[in-house]
Amino acid sequence: MSIPQSGGGPIESFDQLAQYLADGCKPKTDWRIGTEHEKFGYCKDTLNPIPYAGPRSVLAVLEGLRDRHGWKPIQEGDYLIGLEKDGANVSLEPGGQLELSGAPLESIHETCDEVNTHLREVKGIADEVGVGFIGLGAAPIWTHEQMPVMPKGRYKLMTEYMDKVGTMGKTMMYRTCTVQVNLDFGSEADMVQKFRVALALQPVATALFANSPFLEGKPNGHKSWRSRVWRDLDADRTGMLPFVFEDGFGFERYVDYALDVPMYFVYRDGKYINALGQSFRDFMKGRLPALPGETPTLSDWADHLTTAFPEARIKKFMEMRGADGGPWRRLCALPAFWVGLMYDQGALDAAWDLVKGWDAETREALRVAASKDALQAQVGDINMLDLSRRVLAISREGLKARAKPGAGGMIPDERHFLHAREDSVEDGRVPADELLEHYHGDWAGDLSRIYAEYSY
Repeated sequence: MSIPQSGGGPIESFDQLAQYLADGCKPKTDWRIGTEHEKFGYCKDTLNPIPYAGPRSVLAVLEGLRDRHGWKPIQEGDYLIGLEKDGANVSLEPGGQLELSGAPLESIHETCDEVNTHLREVKGIADEVGVGFIGLGAAPIWTHEQMPVMPKGRYKLMTEYMDKVGTMGKTMMYRTCTVQVNLDFGSEADMVQKFRVALALQPVATALFANSPFLEGKPNGHKSWRSRVWRDLDADRTGMLPFVFEDGFGFERYVDYALDVPMYFVYRDGKYINALGQSFRDFMKGRLPALPGETPTLSDWADHLTTAFPEARIKKFMEMRGADGGPWRRLCALPAFWVGLMYDQGALDAAWDLVKGWDAETREALRVAASKDALQAQVGDINMLDLSRRVLAISREGLKARAKPGAGGMIPDERHFLHAREDSVEDGRVPADELLEHYHGDWAGDLSRIYAEYSY
């Protein structure tokens, strides 16, 4: 979840809203990669989720990062709720999941180094205080009642609202984790092509990174339960956005969509003001019930954009949001997958050629099938395993064409980061398949073993 935005003058016209998005356009030389990942923390002795405060807690980890590794604190009132350093942020998800939002970096070599440094720092502190962290798409055993609640005003408002608009909103907030990558676009046309490819192929990422087959101690019938959860969260702000594929789509059309997403809040003077279900269009007219007579600033618009949760979304960059959280060794594969597809024009064109004939029903059916069956999904004549193999081959060629070297030039490009996913399409098994094999095999149904064998 995003931290509050700041800066920006008053909004006086619709054009400013579209221009805010268009201001994200950058020349290719300035395109960067931002990787985000979330992970569950737990007490090693009880295997229960860590609370916000106490000797074994999220707060203890945040304070350790602050005091030992030079991270600067982010406060909400009296509470330490995040950290920042060198363009990166560490923040808290509603149930205490710890998130790294990485700095915008030039190569996957750099972003992977950043992730590895962060995880080493976290592990060093966590080990000392008796805390473990595990990378999964959904909490495997914990019930909703067991989850702590982080002291953030945004989450309090969202929690109260979720049951009014769907059945799984609180499950998403408190018991799921994701890994995502944020990428740039060069122009409105470039954004449109990337957005269409991103949405159409998000089910492939869901399938390849499926890693949430358990709920409350037993298999849940889906290989990506996290993806399943998103389908019953809030129809006004989630989904595959069919309008993106319509003629004439661009920044203005996305603004129209975002304006129709009901508001959650307005952030003023360090506090979240309840605007649940209210209209940003009314806000622009000075008719917002939460703040009568006031009109929004660009920072309010930036905040509002963070409350739309489609499978891919745009702000001043594009977010790929379809993958489950995962183990340390696989976190760098997700940015590699999307960078290979998006940052080389030949690869992007090839990916678009692959998906441009699909209709909205096909794209949605792939999303549904991916969450349940991962690489074994079949939609009409589209076989997910074959599709994933073809998409990975395109991504691989894109990374080769980028030719971004690492290790002082000893590694010629970024293709090796795809190896973990290429192995999946070779044997047809994703992380969820591996977990289910353990559960039905050597674990003999004892899911508590997942913590010892899959923690960071």
